[in-house]
Amino acid sequence: MNSQSKKMELFGSTSIPKALLAMGIPTMIGMLVNAFYNLVDAYFVGGLGESQMGAISVVYPLGQVVVGLGLLFGNGAASYISRLLGRGDKENADKVASTALYSSVSVGTVIIIISMVFLHPILKLLGATDSILPYAATYASIYIVSCIFNVFNVTMNNIVTSEGAAKTTMCALLTGAVLNIALDPLFIYVFDLGIAGAAIATAISQVVSTCVYLTYIFRKKSVFHFRVKDCTYTKETMSEIFKIGIPTLVFQILTSVSISLINNAASDYRDSAIAGMGVVTRLISMGSLSVFGFIKGFQPIAGYSYGAKKFDRLREAIKTSILWSTVFCVIFGVILALFPTAIVSQFTKGDAEMIRIGAASLRANGISIMLFGFYTVYSSLFLALGKGREGFILGACRQGICFIPVILLLPIVWGLNGIIYAQPIADMLSAAITVFMAIPLHKKLNEMQKQTSAINTKDND
Repeated sequence: MNSQSKKMELFGSTSIPKALLAMGIPTMIGMLVNAFYNLVDAYFVGGLGESQMGAISVVYPLGQVVVGLGLLFGNGAASYISRLLGRGDKENADKVASTALYSSVSVGTVIIIISMVFLHPILKLLGATDSILPYAATYASIYIVSCIFNVFNVTMNNIVTSEGAAKTTMCALLTGAVLNIALDPLFIYVFDLGIAGAAIATAISQVVSTCVYLTYIFRKKSVFHFRVKDCTYTKETMSEIFKIGIPTLVFQILTSVSISLINNAASDYRDSAIAGMGVVTRLISMGSLSVFGFIKGFQPIAGYSYGAKKFDRLREAIKTSILWSTVFCVIFGVILALFPTAIVSQFTKGDAEMIRIGAASLRANGISIMLFGFYTVYSSLFLALGKGREGFILGACRQGICFIPVILLLPIVWGLNGIIYAQPIADMLSAAITVFMAIPLHKKLNEMQKQTSAINTKDND
Protein backbone atom coordinates (compact mmCIF):
# COMPACT_ATOMS: atom_id res chain seq x y z
CA MET A 1 0.00 0.00 0.00
CA ASN A 2 1.48 3.37 -1.02
CA SER A 3 1.66 6.38 1.31
CA GLN A 4 -1.33 8.11 -0.30
CA SER A 5 -3.55 5.05 0.22
CA LYS A 6 -2.41 4.83 3.84
CA LYS A 7 -3.40 8.45 4.40
CA MET A 8 -6.90 7.84 3.05
CA GLU A 9 -7.21 4.64 5.12
CA LEU A 10 -6.35 6.69 8.20
CA PHE A 11 -9.31 8.99 7.52
CA GLY A 12 -11.79 6.34 6.44
CA SER A 13 -11.29 3.08 8.34
CA THR A 14 -8.65 3.29 11.08
CA SER A 15 -10.19 3.25 14.58
CA ILE A 16 -11.07 6.76 15.77
CA PRO A 17 -8.75 6.78 18.83
CA LYS A 18 -5.85 5.57 16.68
CA ALA A 19 -6.64 8.04 13.88
CA LEU A 20 -6.93 10.95 16.31
CA LEU A 21 -3.63 10.02 17.93
CA ALA A 22 -1.92 9.70 14.56
CA MET A 23 -3.32 12.99 13.26
CA GLY A 24 -3.76 15.09 16.39
CA ILE A 25 -0.76 14.31 18.59
CA PRO A 26 1.99 15.25 16.08
CA THR A 27 0.28 18.56 15.29
CA MET A 28 -0.42 19.14 18.98
CA ILE A 29 3.23 18.57 19.87
CA GLY A 30 4.35 20.89 17.10
CA MET A 31 2.03 23.70 18.17
CA LEU A 32 2.82 23.12 21.85
CA VAL A 33 6.52 23.58 21.19
CA ASN A 34 5.68 26.53 18.95
CA ALA A 35 3.78 28.14 21.83
CA PHE A 36 6.64 27.25 24.19
CA TYR A 37 9.11 29.18 22.06
CA ASN A 38 6.78 32.18 22.30
CA LEU A 39 7.13 31.85 26.07
CA VAL A 40 10.90 31.48 25.82
CA ASP A 41 10.94 34.58 23.61
CA ALA A 42 9.03 36.44 26.33
CA TYR A 43 11.36 35.05 29.01
CA PHE A 44 14.53 36.34 27.33
CA VAL A 45 12.98 39.67 26.27
CA GLY A 46 11.60 40.08 29.81
CA GLY A 47 15.19 40.17 31.01
CA LEU A 48 15.69 43.38 29.02
CA GLY A 49 12.95 45.26 30.89
CA GLU A 50 9.18 45.82 31.15
CA SER A 51 9.05 48.22 28.18
CA GLN A 52 10.68 45.63 25.93
CA MET A 53 8.32 42.99 27.24
CA GLY A 54 5.44 45.35 26.54
CA ALA A 55 6.77 45.87 23.00
CA ILE A 56 6.46 42.24 21.94
CA SER A 57 3.01 42.15 23.56
CA VAL A 58 1.97 45.08 21.36
CA VAL A 59 3.44 43.66 18.14
CA TYR A 60 1.97 40.19 18.72
CA PRO A 61 -1.57 40.97 17.49
CA LEU A 62 -0.25 42.60 14.29
CA GLY A 63 1.67 39.44 13.49
CA GLN A 64 -1.45 37.39 14.19
CA VAL A 65 -3.45 39.37 11.62
CA VAL A 66 -0.79 38.80 8.95
CA VAL A 67 -0.61 35.09 9.76
CA GLY A 68 -4.41 35.04 9.63
CA LEU A 69 -4.09 35.29 5.84
CA GLY A 70 -2.44 31.88 5.88
CA LEU A 71 -5.41 30.62 7.89
CA LEU A 72 -7.87 32.31 5.51
CA PHE A 73 -6.65 30.26 2.56
CA GLY A 74 -5.10 27.32 4.39
CA ASN A 75 -7.92 26.46 6.80
CA GLY A 76 -10.58 27.30 4.22
CA ALA A 77 -8.94 25.02 1.68
CA ALA A 78 -8.23 22.26 4.21
CA SER A 79 -11.90 21.87 5.10
CA TYR A 80 -12.89 21.67 1.43
CA ILE A 81 -9.99 19.35 0.57
CA SER A 82 -10.97 16.86 3.31
CA ARG A 83 -14.55 16.72 2.02
CA LEU A 84 -13.35 16.35 -1.59
CA LEU A 85 -11.05 13.49 -0.62
CA GLY A 86 -13.96 11.89 1.26
CA ARG A 87 -15.93 11.97 -2.02
CA GLY A 88 -12.95 10.61 -3.95
CA ASP A 89 -12.42 13.83 -5.96
CA LYS A 90 -8.60 14.00 -5.93
CA GLU A 91 -8.35 16.19 -9.05
CA ASN A 92 -10.29 19.12 -7.61
CA ALA A 93 -8.59 18.72 -4.23
CA ASP A 94 -5.26 19.18 -6.01
CA LYS A 95 -6.44 22.41 -7.65
CA VAL A 96 -7.76 23.79 -4.36
CA ALA A 97 -4.41 23.17 -2.65
CA SER A 98 -2.49 25.07 -5.35
CA THR A 99 -4.98 27.94 -5.32
CA ALA A 100 -4.74 28.32 -1.55
CA LEU A 101 -0.94 28.29 -1.37
CA TYR A 102 -0.21 30.82 -4.12
CA SER A 103 -3.08 33.11 -3.10
CA SER A 104 -2.00 33.29 0.54
CA VAL A 105 1.58 34.24 -0.32
CA SER A 106 0.46 36.90 -2.83
CA VAL A 107 -2.08 38.54 -0.53
CA GLY A 108 0.28 38.23 2.45
CA THR A 109 2.98 40.16 0.60
CA VAL A 110 0.57 43.04 -0.07
CA ILE A 111 -0.61 43.21 3.55
CA ILE A 112 2.95 43.17 4.91
CA ILE A 113 3.92 46.09 2.64
CA ILE A 114 0.90 48.09 3.84
CA SER A 115 1.70 47.26 7.48
CA MET A 116 5.28 48.49 7.12
CA VAL A 117 4.20 51.77 5.47
CA PHE A 118 1.84 52.58 8.35
CA LEU A 119 3.82 50.83 11.11
CA HIS A 120 3.98 53.60 13.74
CA PRO A 121 0.25 54.53 13.61
CA ILE A 122 -0.65 50.82 13.76
CA LEU A 123 1.55 50.21 16.81
CA LYS A 124 0.00 53.18 18.64
CA LEU A 125 -3.44 51.82 17.78
CA LEU A 126 -2.40 48.47 19.27
CA GLY A 127 -1.60 50.09 22.61
CA ALA A 128 2.07 51.14 22.38
CA THR A 129 2.90 53.84 24.92
CA ASP A 130 5.65 56.43 24.29
CA SER A 131 8.15 54.34 26.24
CA ILE A 132 7.20 51.11 24.44
CA LEU A 133 6.94 52.47 20.87
CA PRO A 134 10.69 52.61 19.97
CA TYR A 135 11.19 48.99 21.01
CA ALA A 136 7.99 47.88 19.31
CA ALA A 137 9.02 49.58 16.04
CA THR A 138 12.45 47.92 16.11
CA TYR A 139 10.97 44.48 16.75
CA ALA A 140 8.14 44.85 14.24
CA SER A 141 10.32 46.13 11.39
CA ILE A 142 12.07 42.75 11.33
CA TYR A 143 9.37 40.41 12.58
CA ILE A 144 6.50 41.58 10.35
CA VAL A 145 8.59 41.34 7.15
CA SER A 146 9.56 37.78 8.04
CA CYS A 147 5.89 36.90 8.52
CA ILE A 148 5.64 36.16 4.77
CA PHE A 149 7.38 32.88 5.56
CA ASN A 150 4.92 32.27 8.38
CA VAL A 151 2.00 32.87 6.01
CA PHE A 152 3.45 30.16 3.76
CA ASN A 153 4.02 27.88 6.77
CA VAL A 154 0.52 28.29 8.17
CA THR A 155 -1.07 27.62 4.78
CA MET A 156 1.04 24.50 4.29
CA ASN A 157 0.35 23.43 7.87
CA ASN A 158 -3.37 23.21 7.09
CA ILE A 159 -3.01 21.67 3.63
CA VAL A 160 -0.51 19.04 4.76
CA THR A 161 -2.67 18.11 7.76
CA SER A 162 -5.74 17.80 5.50
CA GLU A 163 -3.95 15.07 3.51
CA GLY A 164 -2.99 13.13 6.62
CA ALA A 165 0.70 14.06 6.90
CA ALA A 166 0.56 15.38 10.46
CA LYS A 167 4.13 14.25 11.19
CA THR A 168 5.46 16.63 8.53
CA THR A 169 3.63 19.51 10.20
CA MET A 170 5.10 18.49 13.55
CA CYS A 171 8.59 18.35 12.04
CA ALA A 172 8.27 21.84 10.52
CA LEU A 173 6.94 23.38 13.73
CA LEU A 174 9.44 21.60 15.97
CA THR A 175 12.43 22.51 13.82
CA GLY A 176 11.55 26.20 13.79
CA ALA A 177 10.64 26.34 17.46
CA VAL A 178 13.74 24.53 18.76
CA LEU A 179 15.96 26.70 16.58
CA ASN A 180 14.28 29.86 17.87
CA ILE A 181 14.79 28.78 21.47
CA ALA A 182 18.50 28.24 20.76
CA LEU A 183 18.99 31.48 18.84
CA ASP A 184 17.14 33.84 21.22
CA PRO A 185 19.83 34.12 23.93
CA LEU A 186 22.55 34.13 21.26
CA PHE A 187 21.19 37.13 19.34
CA ILE A 188 19.70 39.01 22.33
CA TYR A 189 22.61 38.75 24.77
CA VAL A 190 25.72 37.25 23.17
CA PHE A 191 25.54 39.44 20.06
CA ASP A 192 24.02 42.22 22.21
CA LEU A 193 21.25 42.98 19.69
CA GLY A 194 18.55 43.33 22.33
CA ILE A 195 14.97 43.19 21.13
CA ALA A 196 16.11 43.22 17.48
CA GLY A 197 17.92 39.96 18.23
CA ALA A 198 14.66 38.35 19.31
CA ALA A 199 13.05 39.34 16.00
CA ILE A 200 16.01 38.04 13.98
CA ALA A 201 15.92 34.70 15.80
CA THR A 202 12.20 34.35 15.05
CA ALA A 203 12.72 35.26 11.39
CA ILE A 204 15.44 32.65 10.93
CA SER A 205 13.28 29.95 12.55
CA GLN A 206 10.39 30.77 10.19
CA VAL A 207 12.66 30.46 7.16
CA VAL A 208 13.86 27.05 8.34
CA SER A 209 10.28 25.82 8.81
CA THR A 210 9.55 26.97 5.26
CA CYS A 211 12.49 24.90 4.04
CA VAL A 212 10.99 21.80 5.69
CA TYR A 213 7.74 22.24 3.76
CA LEU A 214 9.58 22.99 0.51
CA THR A 215 11.56 19.78 0.93
CA TYR A 216 8.27 17.91 1.42
CA ILE A 217 6.92 19.40 -1.82
CA PHE A 218 10.01 18.95 -3.99
CA ARG A 219 10.56 15.37 -2.83
CA LYS A 220 6.97 14.72 -4.00
CA LYS A 221 5.83 13.36 -0.66
CA SER A 222 2.57 15.31 -0.87
CA VAL A 223 -0.67 13.98 -2.30
CA PHE A 224 -0.89 17.30 -4.16
CA HIS A 225 1.10 19.04 -6.89
CA PHE A 226 1.53 22.75 -6.19
CA ARG A 227 1.54 24.34 -9.66
CA VAL A 228 0.58 27.85 -10.67
CA LYS A 229 -1.27 26.52 -13.72
CA ASP A 230 -3.55 24.50 -11.42
CA CYS A 231 -4.79 27.60 -9.61
CA THR A 232 -8.50 27.94 -10.23
CA TYR A 233 -10.63 30.88 -9.16
CA THR A 234 -14.05 29.53 -10.01
CA LYS A 235 -17.04 30.67 -8.01
CA GLU A 236 -17.45 27.24 -6.39
CA THR A 237 -13.80 26.92 -5.34
CA MET A 238 -13.48 30.41 -3.90
CA SER A 239 -16.85 30.29 -2.13
CA GLU A 240 -15.90 26.99 -0.49
CA ILE A 241 -12.53 28.39 0.61
CA PHE A 242 -13.92 31.72 1.80
CA LYS A 243 -16.99 30.42 3.62
CA ILE A 244 -14.63 28.59 5.97
CA GLY A 245 -11.55 30.75 5.62
CA ILE A 246 -13.23 34.10 6.31
CA PRO A 247 -14.65 32.98 9.68
CA THR A 248 -11.16 31.71 10.56
CA LEU A 249 -9.59 35.03 9.52
CA VAL A 250 -12.20 36.96 11.47
CA PHE A 251 -11.43 34.82 14.50
CA GLN A 252 -7.74 35.65 14.09
CA ILE A 253 -8.50 39.36 13.69
CA LEU A 254 -10.75 39.29 16.75
CA THR A 255 -7.94 37.65 18.70
CA SER A 256 -5.68 40.54 17.72
CA VAL A 257 -8.39 43.08 18.52
CA SER A 258 -8.97 41.52 21.94
CA ILE A 259 -5.26 41.66 22.78
CA SER A 260 -5.13 45.28 21.59
CA LEU A 261 -8.13 46.19 23.73
CA ILE A 262 -6.45 44.58 26.74
CA ASN A 263 -3.23 46.49 26.01
CA ASN A 264 -5.09 49.78 25.65
CA ALA A 265 -7.07 49.20 28.84
CA ALA A 266 -3.92 48.12 30.72
CA SER A 267 -1.97 51.18 29.52
CA ASP A 268 -3.84 53.21 32.15
CA TYR A 269 -1.96 51.16 34.76
CA ARG A 270 1.61 51.63 33.36
CA ASP A 271 3.90 49.31 31.39
CA SER A 272 3.88 46.72 34.17
CA ALA A 273 0.20 46.00 33.52
CA ILE A 274 0.75 45.61 29.77
CA ALA A 275 3.73 43.32 30.40
CA GLY A 276 1.81 41.26 32.97
CA MET A 277 -1.20 40.76 30.71
CA GLY A 278 1.17 39.99 27.81
CA VAL A 279 2.76 37.16 29.77
CA VAL A 280 -0.68 35.73 30.59
CA THR A 281 -1.67 35.88 26.92
CA ARG A 282 1.37 33.82 25.95
CA LEU A 283 0.89 31.35 28.78
CA ILE A 284 -2.76 30.78 27.90
CA SER A 285 -1.82 30.47 24.24
CA MET A 286 0.39 27.56 25.18
CA GLY A 287 -2.70 25.63 26.23
CA SER A 288 -5.01 26.95 23.53
CA LEU A 289 -2.54 26.29 20.70
CA SER A 290 -2.02 22.76 21.99
CA VAL A 291 -5.77 22.17 21.78
CA PHE A 292 -5.90 23.80 18.34
CA GLY A 293 -3.10 21.49 17.25
CA PHE A 294 -5.02 18.41 18.37
CA ILE A 295 -8.24 19.66 16.76
CA LYS A 296 -6.30 20.20 13.51
CA GLY A 297 -6.04 16.42 13.47
CA PHE A 298 -9.74 16.03 14.27
CA GLN A 299 -10.93 18.37 11.49
CA PRO A 300 -9.89 16.33 8.42
CA ILE A 301 -11.24 13.16 10.02
CA ALA A 302 -14.56 14.92 10.66
CA GLY A 303 -14.66 16.45 7.17
CA TYR A 304 -13.76 13.17 5.47
CA SER A 305 -16.34 11.20 7.50
CA TYR A 306 -19.02 13.78 6.72
CA GLY A 307 -18.16 13.76 2.99
CA ALA A 308 -18.21 9.94 2.95
CA LYS A 309 -21.48 9.93 4.98
CA LYS A 310 -19.95 7.85 7.77
CA PHE A 311 -22.00 9.43 10.56
CA ASP A 312 -21.25 6.86 13.27
CA ARG A 313 -17.56 7.50 12.72
CA LEU A 314 -18.11 11.26 12.82
CA ARG A 315 -20.07 11.01 16.07
CA GLU A 316 -17.36 8.91 17.72
CA ALA A 317 -14.69 11.39 16.61
CA ILE A 318 -16.63 14.26 18.19
CA LYS A 319 -17.12 12.50 21.53
CA THR A 320 -13.52 11.32 21.77
CA SER A 321 -12.14 14.74 20.86
CA ILE A 322 -14.28 16.50 23.47
CA LEU A 323 -13.19 14.04 26.17
CA TRP A 324 -9.47 14.18 25.40
CA SER A 325 -9.26 17.94 24.87
CA THR A 326 -11.24 18.65 28.05
CA VAL A 327 -9.01 16.39 30.16
CA PHE A 328 -5.97 18.27 28.83
CA CYS A 329 -7.55 21.68 29.52
CA VAL A 330 -8.51 20.73 33.08
CA ILE A 331 -4.97 19.57 33.89
CA PHE A 332 -3.42 22.65 32.27
CA GLY A 333 -5.91 25.00 33.95
CA VAL A 334 -5.36 23.52 37.41
CA ILE A 335 -1.59 24.04 37.13
CA LEU A 336 -2.06 27.70 36.15
CA ALA A 337 -4.65 28.34 38.85
CA LEU A 338 -2.58 26.78 41.64
CA PHE A 339 0.82 28.32 40.84
CA PRO A 340 0.19 31.69 39.13
CA THR A 341 2.67 33.78 41.12
CA ALA A 342 5.54 31.34 40.73
CA ILE A 343 4.90 31.10 36.97
CA VAL A 344 4.55 34.83 36.22
CA SER A 345 7.59 35.76 38.32
CA GLN A 346 9.81 33.89 35.84
CA PHE A 347 9.19 36.61 33.23
CA THR A 348 10.45 39.66 35.11
CA LYS A 349 13.49 40.80 37.07
CA GLY A 350 11.26 41.43 40.08
CA ASP A 351 8.53 43.92 39.12
CA ALA A 352 6.07 43.30 41.98
CA GLU A 353 3.20 45.07 40.22
CA MET A 354 3.63 43.03 37.05
CA ILE A 355 3.67 39.82 39.10
CA ARG A 356 0.58 40.83 41.08
CA ILE A 357 -1.47 41.70 38.00
CA GLY A 358 -0.24 38.76 35.94
CA ALA A 359 -0.85 36.23 38.74
CA ALA A 360 -4.42 37.40 39.35
CA SER A 361 -5.20 37.19 35.63
CA LEU A 362 -3.50 33.81 35.22
CA ARG A 363 -5.46 32.32 38.11
CA ALA A 364 -8.79 33.44 36.61
CA ASN A 365 -7.87 32.32 33.10
CA GLY A 366 -6.62 28.99 34.41
CA ILE A 367 -10.10 28.23 35.70
CA SER A 368 -11.98 29.33 32.58
CA ILE A 369 -9.69 27.56 30.08
CA MET A 370 -11.06 24.27 31.38
CA LEU A 371 -14.04 24.94 29.07
CA PHE A 372 -11.85 25.61 26.04
CA GLY A 373 -11.67 22.04 24.68
CA PHE A 374 -15.45 21.67 24.48
CA TYR A 375 -15.81 25.07 22.81
CA THR A 376 -13.00 24.49 20.31
CA VAL A 377 -14.21 21.07 19.15
CA TYR A 378 -17.55 22.51 18.07
CA SER A 379 -16.24 25.77 16.62
CA SER A 380 -13.86 23.66 14.50
CA LEU A 381 -16.48 21.01 13.73
CA PHE A 382 -18.85 23.47 12.06
CA LEU A 383 -16.03 24.62 9.79
CA ALA A 384 -14.95 21.05 9.01
CA LEU A 385 -18.49 20.25 7.88
CA GLY A 386 -18.58 23.29 5.62
CA LYS A 387 -21.07 25.17 7.80
CA GLY A 388 -19.44 28.57 7.50
CA ARG A 389 -22.21 30.67 9.07
CA GLU A 390 -22.43 28.59 12.24
CA GLY A 391 -18.65 28.31 12.40
CA PHE A 392 -18.35 32.06 12.01
CA ILE A 393 -20.78 32.80 14.84
CA LEU A 394 -19.25 30.32 17.28
CA GLY A 395 -15.67 31.13 16.32
CA ALA A 396 -16.34 34.83 16.89
CA CYS A 397 -17.79 34.33 20.37
CA ARG A 398 -14.74 33.92 22.60
CA GLN A 399 -12.69 36.85 21.27
CA GLY A 400 -15.44 38.98 19.76
CA ILE A 401 -19.17 38.67 20.41
CA CYS A 402 -18.72 37.85 24.08
CA PHE A 403 -15.34 39.44 24.78
CA ILE A 404 -15.48 42.92 23.20
CA PRO A 405 -18.56 44.19 25.11
CA VAL A 406 -17.09 42.83 28.35
CA ILE A 407 -13.63 44.42 27.92
CA LEU A 408 -15.17 47.75 26.91
CA LEU A 409 -17.65 47.95 29.79
CA LEU A 410 -16.21 46.00 32.73
CA PRO A 411 -13.05 48.10 33.33
CA ILE A 412 -15.25 51.20 33.57
CA VAL A 413 -17.16 49.81 36.54
CA TRP A 414 -14.53 47.45 38.00
CA GLY A 415 -11.20 49.05 37.13
CA LEU A 416 -8.20 46.76 36.78
CA ASN A 417 -10.25 43.74 37.87
CA GLY A 418 -12.46 44.33 34.85
CA ILE A 419 -9.41 43.75 32.61
CA ILE A 420 -8.29 40.71 34.58
CA TYR A 421 -11.67 38.93 34.48
CA ALA A 422 -12.81 39.98 30.99
CA GLN A 423 -11.54 36.88 29.17
CA PRO A 424 -12.71 34.35 31.79
CA ILE A 425 -16.23 35.82 31.66
CA ALA A 426 -16.19 35.68 27.85
CA ASP A 427 -15.02 32.05 28.03
CA MET A 428 -17.99 31.03 30.17
CA LEU A 429 -20.48 32.84 27.95
CA SER A 430 -18.97 31.20 24.85
CA ALA A 431 -19.27 27.72 26.38
CA ALA A 432 -22.96 28.35 27.12
CA ILE A 433 -23.60 29.43 23.52
CA THR A 434 -21.77 26.32 22.28
CA VAL A 435 -24.28 24.08 24.07
CA PHE A 436 -27.23 25.77 22.35
CA MET A 437 -25.58 25.48 18.92
CA ALA A 438 -24.46 21.86 19.36
CA ILE A 439 -27.96 20.50 20.02
CA PRO A 440 -29.51 21.33 16.60
CA LEU A 441 -26.32 20.17 14.84
CA HIS A 442 -26.62 16.69 16.33
CA LYS A 443 -30.32 16.56 15.42
CA LYS A 444 -29.43 17.39 11.81
CA LEU A 445 -26.69 14.74 11.71
CA ASN A 446 -29.16 12.15 13.04
CA GLU A 447 -31.65 13.07 10.30
CA MET A 448 -28.97 12.79 7.60
CA GLN A 449 -27.92 9.40 8.93
CA LYS A 450 -31.50 8.09 8.79
CA GLN A 451 -31.89 9.36 5.22
CA THR A 452 -28.63 7.72 4.15
CA SER A 453 -29.62 4.43 5.80
CA ALA A 454 -33.01 4.51 4.07
CA ILE A 455 -31.38 5.10 0.65
CA ASN A 456 -28.88 2.29 1.22
CA THR A 457 -31.65 -0.10 2.30
CA LYS A 458 -33.69 0.78 -0.82
CA ASP A 459 -30.66 0.23 -3.08
CA ASN A 460 -29.99 -3.18 -1.51
CA ASP A 461 -33.61 -4.23 -2.07
